[in-house]
Amino acid sequence: MWPAPAKINLALHVTGRRDDGYHLIDSLAVFTRFGDRIGIAPADSDDFTVSGRYAADVPLDAGNLVVKARDALRQAAGIRNTPPVAIKLEKNLPVASGVGGGSSDAAAVLRGLAQTWQLDIDSAELARIGLALGADIPMCLAAKPLVARGIGDELSMVPDFSALGLVLVNPGKPVSTADVFAALTRRDNEPLPPLPRSIDFHSLRNWLEITRNDLEPAALAIQPAIGRALSWLDKAGSGFSRMSGSGATCFGLFETGNVAKRAAAEIRARQPDWFVAATRSMASEAD
Repeated sequence: MWPAPAKINLALHVTGRRDDGYHLIDSLAVFTRFGDRIGIAPADSDDFTVSGRYAADVPLDAGNLVVKARDALRQAAGIRNTPPVAIKLEKNLPVASGVGGGSSDAAAVLRGLAQTWQLDIDSAELARIGLALGADIPMCLAAKPLVARGIGDELSMVPDFSALGLVLVNPGKPVSTADVFAALTRRDNEPLPPLPRSIDFHSLRNWLEITRNDLEPAALAIQPAIGRALSWLDKAGSGFSRMSGSGATCFGLFETGNVAKRAAAEIRARQPDWFVAATRSMASEAD
C-alpha cells in the first residue's frame, strides 16, 4: 500500500492573485503519518474501487484525481509501457476538508504507478505531471516539511524539522475551497516571517503565534462549526490550534504523541460523530 498522508498547512498567507485567477500563497506545510492509502496491482482491465470510512463521498468517475493521475501518467509514458491496473483507495480522510486528501491520493498514485510500471521518470517530471492536475500535487509528492510559494508549486524543503504531535479534528462539514477564496476580503497580505533557526515544539509554537491562516476568517463565516472544532482542541490542552488549508479540518499541536492521543480520546468521547485523529507529522530527512 502506498501512503497518501494528510497535508497540514501550519501557516498559510495569501500574498496575491495572478491574472488567471490563481491565488499566490506562502505556506509552511507538514505531512502526517495518518492518511489515505493506495493499493495498485496489475489487472486485465483498469479498475478503481474505494473503501474506508469516507468511501461513500468519493466519486468513481473520470473526474476523480486518482483516475486523472493514472491517465496523465499513461499519456506521458505511452500506452505500451502502462498496462491495465486495479487501483484501490482506502479513504480515511474526510473529503473537501482542507488537508489535501485528493491531491495526496493522486500523488501516491503517480509514485506507485511509476514503480509498478517501472518507468524511467524522475521526481521533477512527476511533479510537472502532477501540477497540471492540481496545484497541491507537487507538494504532496514531496511529503516532507516544506514552504510552498507561488500557487503552491515553488517548494523549499525545511531541514532539521522534527516530528510533531498533532490532533486533527473535522466537525463533518465540507467546505468549498472556491467559496472560501471568493470570500476573502484581502489578497495581498505579507509573506511568512523567517522560520526560527532551530525548530522544536516551543520555537515553532512561538513562530506560529505571529503567523496566520488567511483563509480561516472566511471559512469560519461560511462554516461556524470550525470554531467549535478549534474550541475543543483548546479545551483538550492544545499548545496551538488553527484551521488547515481552506477547512474545515483543524489541527492542535501537542508536545508529545501520548498527550495528543489522550486529547483525541477526550474530544472523540464528546463528539463521536466528528473526525478525530491523533497522529505525528513526518520529520525532514536527515542530511
